[in-house]
Amino acid sequence: MSRSRQPPLVTGISPNEGIPWTKVTIRGENLGTGPTDLIGLTICGHNCLLTAEWMSASKIVCRVGQAKNDKGDIIVTTKSGGKGTSTVSFKLLKPEKIGLLDQSAVWVDEMNYYDMRTDRNKGIPPLSLRPANPLGIEIEKSKFPQKDLEMLFPGMSADFTSENFSAAWYLIENHSTTSFEQLKMAVTNLKRQANKKSEGSLAYVKGGLSTFFEAQDALSAIHQKLEADGTEKVEGSMTQKLENVLNRASNTADTLFQEVLGRKDKADSTRNALNVLQRFKFLFNLPLNIERNIQKGDYDVVINDYEKAKSLFGKTEVQVFKKYYAEVETRVEALRELLLAKLLETPSTLHDQKRYIRYLSDLHAPGDPAWQCIGAQHRWILQLMHSCKEGYVQDLKGTPGLHSPMLDLDNDTRPLVLGPLSQTASLKRGSSFQAGRDDTWRYKTPHRVAFVEKLTKLVLSQLPNFWKLWISYVNGSLFSETAEKSGQIERSKNVRQRQNDFKKMIQEVMQCLVKLIRGALLPLSIPECGVRQYGGWEVKSELSGQWLAHVIQTIRLTYESLTALEIPNDMLQTIQDLILDLRVRCVMVTLQHTAEEIKRLAEKEDWIIDNEGLTSLPYQFEQCIVHSLQSLKGVLECKPGEASVFQQPKTQEEVCQLSINIMQIFIYCLEQLSTKPDADVDTTHLSVDVSSPDLFGSIHEDFTLTSEQRLLIVLSNCCYLERHTFLNIAEHFEKHNFQGIEKITQISMASLKELDQRLFENYIELKADPIVGSLEPGIYAGYFDWKDCLPPTGVRNYLKEALVNIIAVHAEARLEICALRDTVAVHLTPESKSSFKQALEALPQLSSGADKKLLEELLNKFKSSMHLQLTCFQAASSTMMKT
Repeated sequence: MSRSRQPPLVTGISPNEGIPWTKVTIRGENLGTGPTDLIGLTICGHNCLLTAEWMSASKIVCRVGQAKNDKGDIIVTTKSGGKGTSTVSFKLLKPEKIGLLDQSAVWVDEMNYYDMRTDRNKGIPPLSLRPANPLGIEIEKSKFPQKDLEMLFPGMSADFTSENFSAAWYLIENHSTTSFEQLKMAVTNLKRQANKKSEGSLAYVKGGLSTFFEAQDALSAIHQKLEADGTEKVEGSMTQKLENVLNRASNTADTLFQEVLGRKDKADSTRNALNVLQRFKFLFNLPLNIERNIQKGDYDVVINDYEKAKSLFGKTEVQVFKKYYAEVETRVEALRELLLAKLLETPSTLHDQKRYIRYLSDLHAPGDPAWQCIGAQHRWILQLMHSCKEGYVQDLKGTPGLHSPMLDLDNDTRPLVLGPLSQTASLKRGSSFQAGRDDTWRYKTPHRVAFVEKLTKLVLSQLPNFWKLWISYVNGSLFSETAEKSGQIERSKNVRQRQNDFKKMIQEVMQCLVKLIRGALLPLSIPECGVRQYGGWEVKSELSGQWLAHVIQTIRLTYESLTALEIPNDMLQTIQDLILDLRVRCVMVTLQHTAEEIKRLAEKEDWIIDNEGLTSLPYQFEQCIVHSLQSLKGVLECKPGEASVFQQPKTQEEVCQLSINIMQIFIYCLEQLSTKPDADVDTTHLSVDVSSPDLFGSIHEDFTLTSEQRLLIVLSNCCYLERHTFLNIAEHFEKHNFQGIEKITQISMASLKELDQRLFENYIELKADPIVGSLEPGIYAGYFDWKDCLPPTGVRNYLKEALVNIIAVHAEARLEICALRDTVAVHLTPESKSSFKQALEALPQLSSGADKKLLEELLNKFKSSMHLQLTCFQAASSTMMKT
């Protein structure tokens, strides 16, 4: 057969790829002269002639069928042109599996899908008809035992349609050997599926828009044809007959299967009821489960179940669901009350408080439970502090003067900070100065000191958690994210007011702490209206300086611990004021105690003199003051944020006056010692070598000191005090930042010089008394009368005796000075030689040879009797010269 036209040529296809049954438009040349001329059309090897619709010689519309090849040519065959060729190709995509409930714009081959009729009695819900491989990658079943998986994931399931679906179980069971790259592809597939679902019906309509237009055109064509024929309204028409036939078929079917359908409907109803019970068993069992979990203390489980029930049935209109949900709300309200009661219960740990607050916030409890907890803790701390005070006061009244075991600080390992005065001083020169109390005193902690330790320990154990609770409340860490987002928490509305209220709480705790300590240690600083609440100790004796120093150290440690919590300094200012007042009081008490110790020094004078002509009394006096100042070293030292003890002029004046009083008390002690009767001087403890002449003459005979000897010793001590001791004490005062040192030194020196002058006058008077006593009897002997005056026959004996006594005094002085000079002659310096010369020149010179001879004899006798002692001086000098 001859062909009069050119063979068909396909030059384009739109779209150029798609799944089976995709509608395509083919364009080209010589595609036929009409529908009857088109005798063949293949795409990718599949015959598509049945769906082809010839539009023109350059356009054909058809649908792509199921083809074996993924990509191929478009071949058109016509009667007039024969088999054609193609310059383009079409790519056939694999169709995605579409479930029975999914929308599709093209025809779906149902042969590969699950037929529900084959398992009618299995009661499988439509959700189980979802694709068996949701990840879109190859499934590789593992050999992991099913029992082990059930033990590993109790109450869970690998079925992704289940409410208890476990992704980990599913991956272990189906993809245990899948590579990481394959799992990444699975994530991409899941995202793609989610995006498709989110597009909704709009995307479905856009994808199948041409199909809708074709269906609309077909229905319109049928409608127009029926209208043109006029048969749709005529009795006995085709449509009317078809309707009648369908109605009769429906009635007959209903008659035949009415009983069967009734049983089916009843079974369906029963099945639906069971499905509802099974599907919503969570809600129906929830009230009982809530009670059980509350009894177990599993509040997290209750909250999770409640949130789930609220999201599912909170706005339900089903009466059954409303009834059960109301039961759930009733039990949850009881749980709120229980948790609130536990939250406000005291004592409790910070962990429990945070846990209960979080539970209540998750349960959307009304009000602000966290703030209620803060208020309850504040009241609890104040109650503990007052109870602590009442307990110690009652114990003090019950067993006065005793240390009760209940006052011991539990597990308190802090050492007592005691001053140096608590230890026995080891002094030079055989001094016997002691601390003045038994060593057991340090183990008898006074009630008030133990109370302060217990009170500060109590505050430090409670306040940090109280402060941390407030910080957690402010930054929102007490509440879960759901509670923060729900808007049920009212704390954000009154944050500023809450801050002011909490600041008042902290200040109230600090003021209570300070007032309780003041009531125990500084009762005079408490107003009369607060004495009953903060005082009531009824103690007569005041604490010693050592215990006050220990209390100051305890409060300082408390202040440092509170500062470490980052509590603002303005809230802790009252503690700083208390520390300053206690430091001032400690200084006053310590100086007063030192004055009492100085008074007792007179009793410890042993009258043993050293090579300098001094006793141990000046050294004891200096050491007593030094130890007192050392005990105040920590008190006077200013810690960070503390003010100086001497910042107030009143304090400076009082300390200065106490210091002057201490110096004057010691001067008075010297005066008392100098005027002490001879019988009151205890010298039984003196050890004297009877083979050696004694400085005091007759001391080796009766072991007593004469008034002259005591005056000389005291004068020697006064001289040492003026030249050394008082100056050293002034340096110690200056080292410890005392104020008014010049005034203290000036007044003390004036008093000392006045005493020295009086003692010297007393000594001169004592030495002059024998001379005056020898003169007076001679003058008044025989009741002398000028009228009966006899002619003088010569100088009477009383004057001669007085002169002899005067000469004896000077002679003794010359003899003693010469003996001392000869003894230390090897060691004399030019200055000392000049001093000896001046002393001898001040005495009357020896004019007669007999006096000079007597002086020589007495010196030789002294050197002979003291030969051994004098040899020691010579040996020492020779040794020094050799070296």
